Amino acid sequence: MAKPRKPVSPPPAPADKPATLKDLLDPSIVQKLKATGDELKAAEEKRKEDIRKREEEARKAEQKRLDNDFGHLLANSKLDWRKHK
Repeated sequence: MAKPRKPVSPPPAPADKPATLKDLLDPSIVQKLKATGDELKAAEEKRKEDIRKREEEARKAEQKRLDNDFGHLLANSKLDWRKHK
């Protein structure tokens, strides 16, 4: 016995789609919103880059300070002096 076939419904036409916000807004307003979004993304990227640079400079300054600290160098040096003879 063969399985009954389901009726094939035609795919929905593009006109049946609900209207999107982009369709409802003026193209100039959409352009302004995109430009504002791009500006915000660029500002966020710049802020993150500035934070990364400040952290890197702080890390370098701390390493320089530790390199000049004899107690730190002595505590972190290897005690096997035979390699350096």
